[in-house]
Amino acid sequence: MENKKVLYITQEITPYLPESEISVIGRYLPQGIQERGNEIRTFMPRYGCVNERRNQLHEVIRLSGMNLIIDETDHPLIIKVASIQCARMQVYFIDNEDYFQRRSMMSDEEGNFFEDNDERAIFFVRGVLETVKKLCWSPDIVHCHGWFTSLAPLLLKKAYRDDPVFSNTKVVYSIYNDSFPGAFDKNFPRKVKVDGIAEKDLSLLKEPSWVNLNKAAMKYSDGIILGNNEIEENFAGYAEGLSKPYIRHPHEENYLDRYSEFYNKILSKNSK
Repeated sequence: MENKKVLYITQEITPYLPESEISVIGRYLPQGIQERGNEIRTFMPRYGCVNERRNQLHEVIRLSGMNLIIDETDHPLIIKVASIQCARMQVYFIDNEDYFQRRSMMSDEEGNFFEDNDERAIFFVRGVLETVKKLCWSPDIVHCHGWFTSLAPLLLKKAYRDDPVFSNTKVVYSIYNDSFPGAFDKNFPRKVKVDGIAEKDLSLLKEPSWVNLNKAAMKYSDGIILGNNEIEENFAGYAEGLSKPYIRHPHEENYLDRYSEFYNKILSKNSK
């Protein structure tokens, strides 16, 4: 793959968060693709547990300042950035005082899943896409990692499909063993719905469980990656039924080759 633009949207990146399956691939895959001569942009949430001083985050004033309306409430969008010097890689952070000031990622100190994680996920994904628009940077591939990014394929294929920045973009979605308990509340489809998204597009989200969020992301993606063996039981058959390109947990030594080949395969397909 040469001279392509790849946007990475991920819920975790090390060293800003502890090492995990997602945070490690979120750190090293973009670097590897960039070192092969491609242009990248990488985004993650600015959770309250990300140490701004130690990691030298600073606000990008020219990108901050817009408001996103979620469930009829305005939420200011703040964009911050930091650099992983050894990788020559910048990471953009989506921030907001209502959603990302608490000191943990998805659950409180007692392990209770945050009730507003649905709105936090909506805000994060919309914040990334609006920021990329403001950058006037058109990605060839958008690669999403983890359930917190699962709305990006739907938004890109429906709400942003006619936007010049994303009109030719292909979407890859990676699924991991990052499940959450229960489901979001019944108002989730209404919160997600924006111009360009019809009621029928939200059918899988009427029961917004972790499984259905991932299935919806797979449905609207151009390519699917099953991040590990443990999630294959839930999703391998569904991926095959969609008749879309997919690969299984490409984390062996030559994983950069496999990701590059997969990107090329997605880009070679004419249909969106």
